[in-house]
Amino acid sequence: MEKSKVQMLYDACNYVFSQKQLPTFQQIHWLKNILNLFEAVDVGIDEFSSDGSPSSSQAMISNGLISGQGVSEITYIHIHECDKFSMGIFCLPAGSVFPLHDHPGMTVLSKLLYGSVYIKAYDWVRAENCSPRTSGVAATAIDGVFNAPCEPSVLFPRNGGNIHSFTALTPCAILDVLSPPYSDDFGRPSTYYSDFPIPSLAGYAWLEERELKLHYDLVVKGAPYLGPPLDVADDLC
Repeated sequence: MEKSKVQMLYDACNYVFSQKQLPTFQQIHWLKNILNLFEAVDVGIDEFSSDGSPSSSQAMISNGLISGQGVSEITYIHIHECDKFSMGIFCLPAGSVFPLHDHPGMTVLSKLLYGSVYIKAYDWVRAENCSPRTSGVAATAIDGVFNAPCEPSVLFPRNGGNIHSFTALTPCAILDVLSPPYSDDFGRPSTYYSDFPIPSLAGYAWLEERELKLHYDLVVKGAPYLGPPLDVADDLC
């Protein structure tokens, strides 16, 4: 039986991120190529449907799929998480904003499954280590609009736009792979920032940690994963 795309991605991530050494360029490129195969339906989302009725998770579900046009709030669909990596999807309704946040010590691969999104991203100018920071000067890494279909993006602990925000211009969904995942216990919390452009330095901004009011500044609902099941290698991840 042919593997599902999500199983292919899981198997590849499990192989790459379970190694003791850091992933090679070739391995990251391999993961990007797998991600680039994905469409919304491969992870249980009908990107065109606005039908359905609210479930207990407040997601719009129709004909056994998440209705991509029917999601009314930022929604996270959890696929898998272990100590080494996580896989999940953010569905954003048009006009929603995911505030500026970081990914301390992480490699993140993202695939825009459908829709249009504006991304603003920064990297610290001086990054002596990968520990979370509360403030500092950052250089703009990304400032533009992305429309599906487009190639997956990759950010690294010190470059590629490790601190980013999303503004959904249309309903959209982003499939994310994080390695390692967020963990307060292991010094990888999610920190949110405000950015203040520096007038005398074009392309640079001062970033300052902000206290996020989770029920005001950011509301994220959960929704069930309705895509193909995963065969998880418990002994490895």
